[in-house]
Amino acid sequence: MYTLKELNKKEYELFVNNHKTKSHFLQSYAWGEFSQQKKNLKPYYIGLINDSKEIEATALLLEKKLPMGLKYYYAPRGFVLNYDDENIFKEMTKETIKFIKNKKGIFLKIDPDIIYKSYNYLDEENELKNNSKKIINMITKAGFKHLGFTKNFETMQPRYTFRVDLNQSMDDIENHFSKTTRQRIAKSLKLETEVKIGTIEDIKTFYKLMMLTEERKDFVSYTEDYYKTLYEIFNKDNKMTLFLGSVNIKKILNNLNEHLENINKELDSIPKENLSKSAKNKLKEYTRQKEQVKKDIEKYNKYKEEYGNKAWVLYAGNHNILTESYANYHTYYEHLKYCKEKGIEIYDQFGTIGDLSKDNPRLGLHEFKKKFGGDYVEFIGEFDYITNPLMYFVFTKLVPLYRKIIRNKTRKEIKNEVSRNK
Repeated sequence: MYTLKELNKKEYELFVNNHKTKSHFLQSYAWGEFSQQKKNLKPYYIGLINDSKEIEATALLLEKKLPMGLKYYYAPRGFVLNYDDENIFKEMTKETIKFIKNKKGIFLKIDPDIIYKSYNYLDEENELKNNSKKIINMITKAGFKHLGFTKNFETMQPRYTFRVDLNQSMDDIENHFSKTTRQRIAKSLKLETEVKIGTIEDIKTFYKLMMLTEERKDFVSYTEDYYKTLYEIFNKDNKMTLFLGSVNIKKILNNLNEHLENINKELDSIPKENLSKSAKNKLKEYTRQKEQVKKDIEKYNKYKEEYGNKAWVLYAGNHNILTESYANYHTYYEHLKYCKEKGIEIYDQFGTIGDLSKDNPRLGLHEFKKKFGGDYVEFIGEFDYITNPLMYFVFTKLVPLYRKIIRNKTRKEIKNEVSRNK
């Protein structure tokens, strides 16, 4: 006999944080708090209790209010339980559906963090711990409708991602980077770009860079207050870290001028007459280097004149200038190393695409993340348990249209804000 009850923070976090097949930050107590503050979603933290008063499974349910007093519920990344235990899944489903029916819920959506397929950096298919097809059958047998194998960002959460296994040595991780990634990180280090851990005061800078990135990439993000609240809630328990990559123009110019001085010394040491073949080649190479360094000095002096002696921050959002410094690669690299040093086992790059056609506008994002050598992971997708078929039909037809209107309006407002802040 099982019962369902709402859990307090201590009960919920104790189970979720210690579950062996856990868990996802989207299932955290903090994500429920954030969703309530910034997404207008009411969180419920529920647990399946056995006869011995022990918790067998939990879920974060996010309640979205609809017209006529109706609601729908979403459990981000599904239930926290052992998906090999069909009985526990069946009981958790049955009790959760009772819970949402009592609150006029028209459907429950889940998108379990279960891998359907996975490929390593050589595009070889990995052997999976779970039988994903068996789990899909178990979920549909319990009454859920599978929404299919989508290829882009149609779902609540990305159905594809890249994951780097941090149980490997750092040498192995770096060896799986693409050749261009290793070269760009090396160039960024040579330019002495810097990466630091930011504070809440840096959210303002981060937001400005996100706005610039949105304008360049034509996507819509969130408000500054959204990011600030996210940071405040998760940083209470040190669960969020902001990384900031910076480029110091003055330092680059000092290095370039020093390099030019060394090249001139080498050129002065070469005889002016009766040159051997090797001396001629040496003269040609140093002359080429000198011209390139002079061009670089001219370029960075222009940056200095236009922007002053500033450090330009590059993170998930990038400034439009100094992209050739590859500080974003350096930032990514330091973030990965930081996670490994903290004992984290999986570095999830949180979202990519399954449609790899050349005309997909998100292909560039995919290729960038792929360069870091992680496993290309596909999840089993979304499932809906429908409790009111008529209203479910109305909701799935009308809401996408409503969201499209709001999204276009928001995009226009943010573009106007970007223009005002230039």
